[in-house]
Amino acid sequence: MLTDRQELVLRALVEEYLDEGLPVGSKALAEAFEWGPSTIRSELANLEELGLLAHPHTSAGRVPTEAGYRYFVDRLLPDPAPGRQELSLSLVRHEIDEAMRATTEALSQVTNLLAIVTAPPIETSTIRHIEVLPLQPQVVMVVVITSTGGVSKRIFTFPAPVDRGLVDWAASYLDERLVGLGLGARMLHQRLFDPSLTSTERGFLAALAPVFTALEHSDETTMYVEGTARLLSAERQSDVSELNLLVETLERRVSMLGALRSALSDPAAGEREPLPALRGVSVRIGAENELPALRSVALVAAAYGLPRASAPNGVRPLGAVSVIGPLRMNYGAVIGAVRDAAQQLSTFVAEVYEER
Repeated sequence: MLTDRQELVLRALVEEYLDEGLPVGSKALAEAFEWGPSTIRSELANLEELGLLAHPHTSAGRVPTEAGYRYFVDRLLPDPAPGRQELSLSLVRHEIDEAMRATTEALSQVTNLLAIVTAPPIETSTIRHIEVLPLQPQVVMVVVITSTGGVSKRIFTFPAPVDRGLVDWAASYLDERLVGLGLGARMLHQRLFDPSLTSTERGFLAALAPVFTALEHSDETTMYVEGTARLLSAERQSDVSELNLLVETLERRVSMLGALRSALSDPAAGEREPLPALRGVSVRIGAENELPALRSVALVAAAYGLPRASAPNGVRPLGAVSVIGPLRMNYGAVIGAVRDAAQQLSTFVAEVYEER
């Protein structure tokens, strides 16, 4: 714990450094306080001994360390202004993947950083509509639309022409029996193969069944990424190897998804009570990130999902909203933008899933 004066000095220095990007000297800080330069220099030396500040050059001022950023975010970050809206999204109401994409693009533009949004896993959605369409006498296409707007199409070729009446029956039967069921639900398979059906009907449905199993076993999570080029700012051009490692990690989707899950399930704050500005948002700074590719950057993430009183922050998580940027970022603005995006996506998916 720091003294009140040390916290004031640390907060002023971090905010000055975030604004200007240059080491901050005691003279500049003394202008903001009633204490003399010698008092400021003494407190800066104390903060440096505690590992919260670094002194790049003897004649230069000081800069925050990762521990300094951590203390600033945990204890000194200003509370968000009432009614502040950092992010305004016009979410598309017919397909959730468009909402994910719009959120990622808007978040990257607002923060001028790399934004990542993960979509709800496929098993959380239900079947909304099924079409069985004859394309040629021996070719049939099945279209399955899910509650989250996902569309799966599959074409089946048969050795002999398929009776048009059988196709129409299958379309009506599947739409009536399977709509509203969750993908992967045991009831789906029971209704697909009703023993009361004729052998011809059962055989035709068995031929079409792969379209449902393909949906069920498709990739669990889609990840939307926007703003990779924004990390190539002038101040980071020398960190080419670090940027290459980060880009490679983004391409290995599983590793990135694991890092996001880790950040949300085990916040770096530990047991401390978060400031109002941090509630519902996880911040990992530098070495706090488990992935080597993220140890030179900061990660800000929040979960979005369906309302549930018993869940942490009142939300059953379906996905994550996150921003990756340099250690020197506007933490207050980024945290606010990530929180706003997560809240708006939570509202959106609640409407889509009809569980508000």
